[in-house]
Amino acid sequence: MEMAAAAKRVQNGPTAPEWRVTVPEGASVAVEHEACRAARAWAWLVSFVLELRDRVLVFGRRVWRIGADDPRRAVHGLKVGLALALVSVFYYTRPLYDGVGGAAMWAVLTVVVVFEYTVGGCVYKGFNRAFATASAGVVALGVHWIASKSGDEVEPFIRSGSVFLLAAMATFSRFIPTVKARFDYGVTIFILTYSLVAVSGYRVGALLAMAQQRVSTISIGVSICIAVCTLICPVWAGQELHRATARNMEKLAGAVEACVEDYFAAEDEASNKQPSSKAEGYKCVINSKASEDSQANLARWEPGHGGFAFRHPYAQYRNVGAAMRHCAYCVEALSGCVRSAEIQAAPASTRRLLADACTRVAARCAGVLRAASTSVAEMTTSRGLDLAVGDMNAAVQELQDDLRALPSKLLLAEATAGSALVGAAQLFTITSLLIEVSARIEGVVDAVDTLANLAGFKSAADENEKPAEFAAKAQPVITNPESEGNRTTTNAIELA
Repeated sequence: MEMAAAAKRVQNGPTAPEWRVTVPEGASVAVEHEACRAARAWAWLVSFVLELRDRVLVFGRRVWRIGADDPRRAVHGLKVGLALALVSVFYYTRPLYDGVGGAAMWAVLTVVVVFEYTVGGCVYKGFNRAFATASAGVVALGVHWIASKSGDEVEPFIRSGSVFLLAAMATFSRFIPTVKARFDYGVTIFILTYSLVAVSGYRVGALLAMAQQRVSTISIGVSICIAVCTLICPVWAGQELHRATARNMEKLAGAVEACVEDYFAAEDEASNKQPSSKAEGYKCVINSKASEDSQANLARWEPGHGGFAFRHPYAQYRNVGAAMRHCAYCVEALSGCVRSAEIQAAPASTRRLLADACTRVAARCAGVLRAASTSVAEMTTSRGLDLAVGDMNAAVQELQDDLRALPSKLLLAEATAGSALVGAAQLFTITSLLIEVSARIEGVVDAVDTLANLAGFKSAADENEKPAEFAAKAQPVITNPESEGNRTTTNAIELA
């Protein structure tokens, strides 16, 4: 019966015979999931390796760029390694180790803490650490002797009271400006050393030997640091401050010139021309106060080197920097006016009325700053700076004369144009700021002259002080006989 029914189904139905295989439930699904997980894990691993390689390459390029920009940084790392290798000899050599005892590790720690990039920084930290350690050790021994003679019951109170009193007084002294600038690190070391010696002296019997070992090992570390930092490719903080001052003057000169050039650019170029990167040079001057103060403080600790005597007036560089920042703030306002003028620029015809005079004043201002920068960089004084100041004042006088005649020129040129009022306002603002910049540049020149007198800058020969190119730039531009007479009178007054 069953065979007959099956044969009947085959004859009547179009379907093919069915084959059935028993498979464990979920086996095929598990195989597919395992394959997807393995593929995703492999893809993640490959992407991770590639990303890690890219980051390593970017980091390597950055490190190489840092070393290439200033190779002295790489040399500084080698110097630190050499100093540590030299001081570790006291630990590895038995005779030297027996001489300093187990306190040889203090010499290693001293090298790590004291060694700085500049000679001034290394001498500053080394002197403060050595003097503070010695003075703290002497005071601690004195307090230890007094406490030991006072009896066992009173001794802990004397020690604790001395720690409290000296730590409070030393910490308060750090708020004194002179102590903060010159001996802040030494005060910290004094508090640390005195506390350790005074407290440990209550339990340690040979306090004198411990203090002697501590002072000797720190002196060894300081001596090695100063010797390596001074004798091998030294980096002087005074020279860094000197170069930075001259470099900031160059950047400030470029910023003054670039701001005026960007404003008075041709109308067809103004839409496509981007602000010059030189116009941002004033930012370096504004942000230089912290580094100038730090370098000036460290330079005081340096011995005489090159053209820098032991009593070189490094403090005057702060005054020069302050005068440059006073001028840079005005240049910043000028740059802001130029950027705002790009949104609603004055008509070209209006700008053209004072373009020549403003450009001339900006060039003369930049020339004065560059002459001052050359004087500082070469440590020389010359009459070229005085002549440049005279030319700048003459150009400012011409600009003021043209500014007084501006309203009448606007009425004749654009009597009915409403944009003439906007253009006049922009011109008045930018011209006023430019005149103020020239006045503040004279303050920079006065500070440079004071620096030259205090530092004893050499006087350059008259025939070599003013190259032909500078003389050509410094020649006054004659526009009319009246302005020529005014300029001659101004130069005579300035030279007098």
